[in-house]
Order: sequence, then C-alpha cells, then structure tokens
Amino acid sequence: MSQTESKKTEKSYVMGLDISTKTIGMSLFDIHGKLVELTHFTPKIKPQPENKLEELFRKVDAFERVLTRYVELDIQKVIIEESLLNSNNVRTVATLLKFNGMISKIVDEVLGVIPEFISSYDARAFAFPELMAIRTQDKKGQPYTEKELKGKKPVLFGAYPWDVDKKQIIWDKVADREPQIVWEYDKNMKLKKENFDMTDAYTCVLGHMRKEGIWK
Repeated sequence: MSQTESKKTEKSYVMGLDISTKTIGMSLFDIHGKLVELTHFTPKIKPQPENKLEELFRKVDAFERVLTRYVELDIQKVIIEESLLNSNNVRTVATLLKFNGMISKIVDEVLGVIPEFISSYDARAFAFPELMAIRTQDKKGQPYTEKELKGKKPVLFGAYPWDVDKKQIIWDKVADREPQIVWEYDKNMKLKKENFDMTDAYTCVLGHMRKEGIWK
C-alpha cells in the first residue's frame, strides 16, 4: 500500500475516510497538517456471502480490525466525505448510505470519535481554492456574453473543460503536495482506482480543516 508508517506518539491526529462499498480511502495527518499515512482498505470477503447485507456486515467487521491499529493514537477528529446521491440506482444509493452509517458507528465505537462530514464539493473547494474560477464558456465551447458573465460566480473546476477528469485533477494536486507518496499502478502503468479513493480521503481532511479555519 502507498503509505508512510504511523507510529505511536504523543501527538494528536486527524483521520480522513472516503467510503465506498469496494474501497475505503484512508488518510492520517498530525494535528498541524503533516501527512503521516495515506492508504486504502479494499476488503475481499471469503467465502462470498450470498446475502448482500451480510457482505456489508463482514466488510464492516474487517474494517473494524483495521481501525483497531489506530486506537493508541490520539485521534481528535475523523472526517468523512459525504456520500454522493446522484446515482440513478436507488438500491446503490441505499446500500452506500447503510455502509456509510455502519462505518461511522464503528469509528465512534473503536476510536471514541464521532465523525464529522464534508461534501465532496466543499472538500475540494476549500482544500484547493485555486480550482475555483468563473466559467467563460458553455458546454458546447461557446463563450458567454459579457452580460452573461456578470451574473456568474466562481465554481469548482471553472477554468477546465466541462468534461475534465475531476479525480485526476485532484490526484495531481495531492501528488504535487506529497511527492514522497509511491502510487499504485496496474500492469498497463495506469493509476489504479484506489489511488483516487486515497486522494479523496486526503482532500476531505485538508478541505475540512481549512474550512474551519484550523489550517491555512
């Protein structure tokens, strides 16, 4: 896994989680904003449960065992990126919300910390405010008129094409900030999807702490 080793110290820490039913991105910072660990947890439950709810329970159990490695650390905050609810599949949304709630409860039980939440938009906007810009063109690439531009406010990725790979942009930002991280690649030398779960976990902490005015 792409990480730096976390050690028992008397420091305080902030943990970030990006939760999906396949992979949980995890970040750990010291209270001053230095990255201590950036990794992911991708459970593979064997034998495969026939019941999907049972599978979620087993994944929660597996994550609980991972989380116990951090109990001796003084973790002051756990920041979780809120689940996106823009899927057309109601079952997918419901499953993700269930899993998110289960993981949140485990965080409280194991670490004794009630998680705080931040939207993906706010996480990115506050973590990387330079990504905020006024859009000057519509989706067809046509420039807005001066009159249209007067009523527009800066938006996230406003300076980029509408179809830009947003996760790639965020990865670029995190990779620039943390050149020591060794990222994971597939056999075709393309970034594995787990890297983006990790950078989302990184961004939710940085965004939250900047939004609250705790970090600059």
